[in-house]
Amino acid sequence: MSKKSSVEKNEARKVLVKRFAAKRKALLEIANNDSLEMEERFEARLKLAELPRNSSATRIRNRCGMTGRPRAYYRKMGVSRIALRELGNRGLIPGLVKSSW
Repeated sequence: MSKKSSVEKNEARKVLVKRFAAKRKALLEIANNDSLEMEERFEARLKLAELPRNSSATRIRNRCGMTGRPRAYYRKMGVSRIALRELGNRGLIPGLVKSSW
């Protein structure tokens, strides 16, 4: 189980990303448009830099839905390898069979 503060911080980042997504997208389109003047593009970059850092989607960390563990995360299931094994052993994931040899 990870610290509750880490999980809450990640959730707050998700909220910020959602709130600033449209503004960030518009500024990026202006900044990357080669047909505009250099000054306009530079101003867009400055405005982009003024936005909160946590409003960038790359700052979101994939975390296990059950434990909050940040590593060994399976995107398809939304859980970590440890939680996946526990759910599989209980028979809660269809088609998952414990391997033995």
